[in-house]
Amino acid sequence: MTPRQLEAFVAVARVLSFARASESLYMSQPALSLAIRNLEEELGGPLFSRTTRHVRLTPEGSALLPLAVQLLADFSNVKERLSQRFKLQKGHLTIAAMPSFCASVFPPILAVYRKNYPGIDVSIHDVLNENVIGMVQEGRVELGICFEPIGERGLFFEPLFEDRFVAIVSRDSRLASKNAISWNQLLHQEFITLQRPSSLRRLLEKLVSEAGIEFQVAFDCHQLATVVRMVAAGLGVSAVPSMLRDQLELSGVHSLKLNAPMVSSSVGIITRRDHQLSIAASAMQSEILALTKA
Repeated sequence: MTPRQLEAFVAVARVLSFARASESLYMSQPALSLAIRNLEEELGGPLFSRTTRHVRLTPEGSALLPLAVQLLADFSNVKERLSQRFKLQKGHLTIAAMPSFCASVFPPILAVYRKNYPGIDVSIHDVLNENVIGMVQEGRVELGICFEPIGERGLFFEPLFEDRFVAIVSRDSRLASKNAISWNQLLHQEFITLQRPSSLRRLLEKLVSEAGIEFQVAFDCHQLATVVRMVAAGLGVSAVPSMLRDQLELSGVHSLKLNAPMVSSSVGIITRRDHQLSIAASAMQSEILALTKA
């Protein structure tokens, strides 16, 4: 049973004339009759009773008519909805990104995406770096934005930029008058950072260890926002991604360049290697790449 056969049936059923129905469908009468006959054979019985002067619906034809109208409407809606998705006129996209990216780099990108594709609804999960990786692996989101995963199989990482760590101190700290500070100077202070198994904590430990610097923690907590508030309260110092610098200044802390050595990590887009992105996700990926590498 094809949409074309149903269209033929509905056209005849509405006007009860093969001649008039064939004109409305721009079909020849033999082609229309063949479509109806094939539909009747498919369903197992006649849908019309025909004489030389009249065409009438059989009881089975009368029962089919509202169902056929609904099927054609559903078919048209499916075609329209998919067409809108392919044309980026309608759709939904779910993406996960670490809070530091969401709070700094992402809003201007979302503004451009929304302007270009106003019919696409976007759900954003601003979650910890390791949760971004997990959500992509589990297929809960199509795109993730995080630091480069270490040893994660099945993921493709598209680098966007290198983000260096900066030091943060309270505004009352004697270090706040400096423009830059070394890691050794920073780590002589009470150091505050995220708890394990935070990937940001693991990354920081790895990078500092590779630089041959001893790493000791006085306080650790679960949320980066708590780290910042503790530093602002004068409880210690920390090192955080530099993309947060604008937000940090509004949080009551002072940021300093970290030197000797400069420690950085690659931020990028992660996707599953075995998954083809939707049109909406591909468009978002293109906007992120274009605007972060401009």
